[in-house]
Amino acid sequence: MIARRLAVPLAGILAGGSVLLVQPAVAASPPGQVSPPGQAEKRPVAEGYGGAVATVDLDASEAALGVLRRGGNAVDAAVAAAATLGVTEPYSAGLAGGGFLVYYDARHRKVHTIDGRETAPRAMTATSLEGIAFDEAVTSGLSAGVPGSVAQWELALRRFGTLPLGQALKPAIKVASEGFTVDQTFYDQTAANAARFKDFTSTAKLYLPGGAPPPVGSTFRNPELADTYRRLGREGGGWLYGGRLGSEVVATVKSPPVTPGSTRNVRPGLMELSDLRAYRAIERPPTKVTYKGMDVYGMAPPSSGGSTVGEALNILEALPEVGVHEYLEASRLSFADRGKYVGDIPGVPLKELLSDGFAKERACLVGDRALPHPAPAGDPDGAYGPCRAASPAQATPTPAEGPETTHLVVTDRWGNVVAYNITIESTGGNGIVVPGRGFLLNNELTDFTFGPAPGDPNLPAPGKRPRSSMAPTIVLADGRPLLALGSPGGSTIITTVLQILVNRWDLGMSLPDALAAPRATQRNTAQTQAEQGFIDRYGTGLTAKGHSLVLNPEIGAATAVEFLRHGRLQAVAEPTRRGGGSALVVSERR
Repeated sequence: MIARRLAVPLAGILAGGSVLLVQPAVAASPPGQVSPPGQAEKRPVAEGYGGAVATVDLDASEAALGVLRRGGNAVDAAVAAAATLGVTEPYSAGLAGGGFLVYYDARHRKVHTIDGRETAPRAMTATSLEGIAFDEAVTSGLSAGVPGSVAQWELALRRFGTLPLGQALKPAIKVASEGFTVDQTFYDQTAANAARFKDFTSTAKLYLPGGAPPPVGSTFRNPELADTYRRLGREGGGWLYGGRLGSEVVATVKSPPVTPGSTRNVRPGLMELSDLRAYRAIERPPTKVTYKGMDVYGMAPPSSGGSTVGEALNILEALPEVGVHEYLEASRLSFADRGKYVGDIPGVPLKELLSDGFAKERACLVGDRALPHPAPAGDPDGAYGPCRAASPAQATPTPAEGPETTHLVVTDRWGNVVAYNITIESTGGNGIVVPGRGFLLNNELTDFTFGPAPGDPNLPAPGKRPRSSMAPTIVLADGRPLLALGSPGGSTIITTVLQILVNRWDLGMSLPDALAAPRATQRNTAQTQAEQGFIDRYGTGLTAKGHSLVLNPEIGAATAVEFLRHGRLQAVAEPTRRGGGSALVVSERR
């Protein structure tokens, strides 16, 4: 059966009852993963008390756990983990990137969000990317946005943390100095980027020692990044936002260190030191929808994560039954609306996009067969009635987005919770390491629509933040945290988060099974991308309903934490995707 309504009471969900088991999580380390002496085993599920963390990487999870055990709170631990991921997952995260952070303050029982998204330089216009091939833009100074991570770390620590930045960076400094063990994922990502890494002297020196990727099992050290973090801790964000480090970033963007003899056409960027001086991380009100009596909080624009996940959940709640067909159709419709209305622009109709009336109007388009492609956007005008389908001319295609990014979740002994997406966009960002500093630049500006596309809310503009799909999400029940989750994966982030929620609440899976289950992603595209396990399980039934499925070997790499009964926590990471993740708890016993 493809669609089914499972009446699973909240108590049953809290108890972790599982109705459908798919790809049960395993605790073994993935092939090629070597755990250095003294480190805990990398495992995807951990249960216990006093705090919990889940990331894609054991070193980052241990960094966060150490902060929690020394009395730091969830924000302190999240910053420590994010900085450590800049060492061990440098192709997905780093101080020259950006991200979105959702925080639950247990004392005040309130959800906050911090926007650390990169911005376009003031010299960028709506036509700056026109006529440029996407692949050429990726590896260039032109794609580098003004970084937001450091400003976001400082704002988060100042508002909600207990540690100064220098203290929060110490675990990352230790890992960068002493090194980490190269696993298969790090090797594979380096090898996949080797052709462009070799075209920059600074990048080849760091990530292609001896002209080749560091072998699996070797120890990789980044002393330049350790020094950068030390000085950043001493001098603060001003060193980047207008200081000497900022000058070096701008120089690298405007004159990339191309290897002599390289034939790559590397376009210079538009960033100036004044762009760095003008950057601010921003506190924004979260998005909120109620689904099955639970409050689901996410990121508002310029992220499209909260609005698109929220709209899809509202559509699903308006349907008589929920299964994989309905999940795909709700996603299709919400992506149609995302493309037309959501961006870093004034007047995004967020309230109406997340209204029950709009959801019901969209839900009545969902039938027994897949909607024709492309689904047109709806009209969130506040006047809702019978089904209204806009003309196909209003449909907006989903642009390309890099598949990477990373996500972490942390909770502490007081019940504070962080869900945090951080990124440098494509795997390896723009491929350019700032000479002598040990970190890669982002290529976030490729998240803009290249155009020409009159009226597109995501065209570049001076100081504008490109639309993002990052969807860090916190779910409350009766005002208290129940679940926090998120994933990397470009625009598949939205569908990954949505599918995990559907798996957990509508298909009755336990949280580990909800993460491990095979995935599919429908983003208002002609074909639905799906992992092989999903095709094997649902392909025949969905094809009969008019869906066209195409293989995507791996979708997302989620992390999550669930609050079980009597204060028990369950931290969950991927069992196999991207080499498997790392879940840890402060104590397995009270």
